[in-house]
Amino acid sequence: MSARHGAPAEQPAVAPVYDEPDLLRDQFRQLLRYRLLILLGLVLGLLGGGWLAVRGGDSYTAATETTVQLLTTDSPGEEKARGEISMGSERRTALSSVVASRAAKELKSRTDPAKLAADLQVTNPPETQMLRFAYTAAGPRAAADGANAFARAYLDSRQGEALERIERMVAAYEKQRKPLVKERDRLADEIAGAGDKGALDGTVSAHASLVSSIAEINSRISNLQAQDTTPGRVVTRATPPATPSGPGLGLMLGLGAAVGIGLGLLAAWVRLVFDPAVRTPGDVVRALHAPVLGALPRTRRGGQGSLLAEGRLAEEYRSVAFRLAYDGTFAHRRRVLVVSPRGSIETALACSVNLSASFAEMGKDVLLIEADLRTPSLTDQLRQADGVQPGWARAPGHGTIGWPAGHRVPIDAGESGVFDLVPGRRVSKVPRALTSSAVTQLIAHAEAKDSVLVVLAPAVLSYADAIALIDRVDCVLIVCDPRDVRRDDLARVRELVAGAGGAVLGALLHSQGSGTHDTKRAPTPPSPPSHRNSRPAPGPARDHSETVGLRVIDR
Repeated sequence: MSARHGAPAEQPAVAPVYDEPDLLRDQFRQLLRYRLLILLGLVLGLLGGGWLAVRGGDSYTAATETTVQLLTTDSPGEEKARGEISMGSERRTALSSVVASRAAKELKSRTDPAKLAADLQVTNPPETQMLRFAYTAAGPRAAADGANAFARAYLDSRQGEALERIERMVAAYEKQRKPLVKERDRLADEIAGAGDKGALDGTVSAHASLVSSIAEINSRISNLQAQDTTPGRVVTRATPPATPSGPGLGLMLGLGAAVGIGLGLLAAWVRLVFDPAVRTPGDVVRALHAPVLGALPRTRRGGQGSLLAEGRLAEEYRSVAFRLAYDGTFAHRRRVLVVSPRGSIETALACSVNLSASFAEMGKDVLLIEADLRTPSLTDQLRQADGVQPGWARAPGHGTIGWPAGHRVPIDAGESGVFDLVPGRRVSKVPRALTSSAVTQLIAHAEAKDSVLVVLAPAVLSYADAIALIDRVDCVLIVCDPRDVRRDDLARVRELVAGAGGAVLGALLHSQGSGTHDTKRAPTPPSPPSHRNSRPAPGPARDHSETVGLRVIDR
């Protein structure tokens, strides 16, 4: 019966709200799942760091430091104050092709000057008028010679430019002085040849003026020729270095490892963004908008065991059953539909059986309905349990299409107690059987006091059988492996359940081996006796501390 016909059910628990630190921790844990990508990035980083360390180990760097002296005369008649030298311009001059050509001639190298300059670094220490020439070469002697050669080439180039400028200025003054000297000599001859000195006052005055101008020009030429053209001096001369210039193998390996891990984490993050699979319980919560009620522990594969769980696995099922019992929505309806999103339902089958046993342990009147009418498997396991035929196999009264059976089968759950089972049966018209009035009457079992109904159905996304039952069962428990299901699958399951009028109570997670191999089906017993109704010979009382398999109690 649907919740629409009864009292309004409480809303299911919503997904918890994660704060930013929790989300970051959850994402970091998800990144660690892609250990292969992180390890690959680490290996690549180590290889790159080792290659750079080996490559840097074959190079040596030597440095020469020089001071830069200010030349007082930069243009005719103009002087610059001390301290106005532009170190940026001087640094560019030191890196120019002119200086590189001079250094190549000094080194007597046939290498292209541009290639030589590529191995040179010129820096200006802060608040100084110094240039530092650092040259890198394959050998220590070549590095020292290169640094010294570039420093000398720079100083020689600067001094040569100063001398050329002075020569140009001197030539300009001499050119300016030449006509003055010629005119002075003419006036001097004129004064010497004249008899009347009084008539030559103007000529004498002009001659004196020319002599003064020539003297001024001569003074400027003398000042230019006396100027100090020293461009600077070498403060520290480069010597062959004793060790390579590389940062060292250890440091490069450390840097390579750090960069590699960063690249690996970046690749893992990209892989995580585009990975549609559910990786963590947080992903399940966000996709279903319902809490994770439990996670089945991983146990070792192999071995035959009981469908009823033991040990840690049994305690996890009990914990889930208690959480359901105290859930407001389930407590009002006392019905739960156990399904998986897609694929095999073996884990969902084991979950339904163990939840039924756990509810029976609480003193509830439990009815388990195997609504898998396509590939029912619980029937075969009951037949094989202790060699006793179930009561439904002998009793008539099936539905008009063969299911559900008219009688319930009492199942001994060991120390947990007894619960009833309506096993599945192959029928030709599954949709009609699931929507029959007989199924409605069975589902109404949960309306009795202290009763619980557990329904097992095929995967939601494989068949619509579970959808046909949701409007009457209402409460749904999703059983899934977070590594084998996609976020889109869980979101679609939630939409289908909500569209059918039901509510997802939560999810039960399991890992590989938890459902299929941790809760094994009972081993195949020997062939039953020839008489189907014959009973086994009485034997000693059984110790129920360990449940060997499901046993049918003959009432």
